[in-house]
Amino acid sequence: MRWNAGARLILMIGLAVMSVSAFAESEEPKGPSPAMQEKIRKANEECFSCHSAEGVKNPPKPGMDLKKLRTLIRDKEAFHGSDHQRLACTKCHNEGYDEHPHAPDAKDNTSSCPDCHQKKADHAQEQFDKSVHAKNLAEKFTCTTCHNPHVMRIAKKLVDPKKIVAQDNRICLGCHDSDERFAQFAPDGKSRPAIDDIHAWLPNARIHWKAVRCVECHTPEVAADEPISHEILDKKRAEKRCVTCHSRDSALMVRLYRHLAEEDQKKYGFVNGIVLSNNYVIGSTRNPLVDTLMVGLAVLTLGGVLIHAALRVLMHYLRRSNNK
Repeated sequence: MRWNAGARLILMIGLAVMSVSAFAESEEPKGPSPAMQEKIRKANEECFSCHSAEGVKNPPKPGMDLKKLRTLIRDKEAFHGSDHQRLACTKCHNEGYDEHPHAPDAKDNTSSCPDCHQKKADHAQEQFDKSVHAKNLAEKFTCTTCHNPHVMRIAKKLVDPKKIVAQDNRICLGCHDSDERFAQFAPDGKSRPAIDDIHAWLPNARIHWKAVRCVECHTPEVAADEPISHEILDKKRAEKRCVTCHSRDSALMVRLYRHLAEEDQKKYGFVNGIVLSNNYVIGSTRNPLVDTLMVGLAVLTLGGVLIHAALRVLMHYLRRSNNK
C-alpha cells in the first residue's frame, strides 16, 4: 500500500500521542487491586510477627536472637500510615530475606531509593551536592538518613500543616537537638552547636519550630510547582527576614501551605484564609490580646447597661409600692 505525505504525518502524530499516553501511565502507576492489597497485607503480617514489640514479647519460633531483633523493631501502625504501606516488605527486602534467620549479607542487598525513584533521586542529588550537609558528610548521608521509608508520608497527603511540621522537623531536630545523634554524622571532633543559642535572634524559636519547618528558612526559594529543595543552607545563607513569611506575599504560600492554598483556590477563588488562619501577617492578623480586651470592654458595657436598666425597673417598682 502506498502512503502519501499527509497520511504518514497523521500516522506519526498518532504514534506520538500513544507513546506519550503510555509514558504518562507508566509515570502514574495504579495502585494494587483490593485482592492484591489483601495478599500484600497478609505477607507483611508475617514480617511483623517478628519485627514488632509483640514479636519480641512472643517470638513465633524458638532460638531467635532477641537482642538483635530488638534493634529491628518496626512500628506497624506507623508503617500502615506511610507512603509505602501498599507495598510488600519484600519489594525492598528481597535477596537473602527468604531465610530465617535472614542471610548475614541480606541488608547489603536491600533495594535503595533510586531503584524506584531514580528521576527524583537524581534531581535531589544535584541539590544535595550544594547542601551544607554535603561538604564533609556526603559519604555518611543517604536518603534514609532523613527519610525513614517505614514512616514518611509526603506533605500533600498529610494535608494538616501541624502534622507536616511535626514530621519534617523531627528529622532536623532529631540530629541538631541531640548530642548522640549529631555525633553519628558530624566530622570527627566537631561538637553539636547549642541550637537555642544559634537561633537566639529568632523570637520564640521553639514555638516557631512547632509552627513552621526548619526547611522554610534553610532551603532556597523554588517555583510554586516544584518540591522543597534538598539544598540545605547554612546559617549564613539561611532566611532571617521576618517579613518573608509574615506578610501578605508570604513565602509559606509556596512552601508549607502550598497544598492547602491549591485546595482553597479551587473552592473559594482566594487563599487569604490559609495565611490568616495559620500565620501572623503584619497589618492583617488581629492581635489576640487587643481582641480579648475589646470583647471584655463590650461585655462590661453591656453588663453595665443591663444593671442600670434593672435598677431603674426596681426603683420604679419600689416607688409605686410606697405610693399605695
